[in-house]
Amino acid sequence: MSSAESPAITTCSILHRDRFIVIVNKPAGVLSHPNTARSTEHAAFEGRYDLEEKCFDSPAGKVWLIHRLDQDTSGVLLAALDEKTAAKCRALFDEDAIQKQYLTLVRGNPGKEGTWLDHLATTREKGRVRTGVIKGRLPNAKLDFQTLAHHAGEKVSLLNIDLITGKTHQIRVQASSRQHHVLGDDVYGHFDLNRKLKKDLGLKRLFLHAHRLTLKHPASGQKLSVEAPLAEDLAKVLDRLGLDWKPT
Repeated sequence: MSSAESPAITTCSILHRDRFIVIVNKPAGVLSHPNTARSTEHAAFEGRYDLEEKCFDSPAGKVWLIHRLDQDTSGVLLAALDEKTAAKCRALFDEDAIQKQYLTLVRGNPGKEGTWLDHLATTREKGRVRTGVIKGRLPNAKLDFQTLAHHAGEKVSLLNIDLITGKTHQIRVQASSRQHHVLGDDVYGHFDLNRKLKKDLGLKRLFLHAHRLTLKHPASGQKLSVEAPLAEDLAKVLDRLGLDWKPT
């Protein structure tokens, strides 16, 4: 179903919709939800947003946001169309029972595959959100990665990330702490390399895309896997690098 068929719910491209859930492809630059109840900033779904209930009051009815993506991250975003389904979906996230896979282009070569474990802590002050790695504490953040392609000349690698936990800015912070900064990251990134690749490859934003979400459907119990195609601007960067790749 295309977004044109349901303009009252979202202006994002709809990847899957049924009676219980709707899954969209959120573009970079669009908020998952407004930052304040009175905000007029463009968000993934239509209508006023209730920060406490995590729910949009769209013209076509309420839409419960199940998780979020950073504003500069594109890709798969899940919402529920009734409160009971929302509770089931959120329980799946709390149990880490929903598989979230990302594509990201990073600095250097982290190896063929591996697992990153860290303790992350997030601070919020005057609208500024930052996450850092705390050494010497038990891990609360985990991801697995596989390297899909490496460019020896530019010294960059395309990774498939299996995000096991869901901490704020997790992929970006875990990558940067290992000197494998996500390219285009204007907060935790390698700024000299960002400037170089913007000039050489036209990379103008964060190279981080939520490309697949897999879950047990909250109503049917059947496995559901939904993919969001890589955004055109990011695909062009890979083409310019001449990388032969495909997600796993």
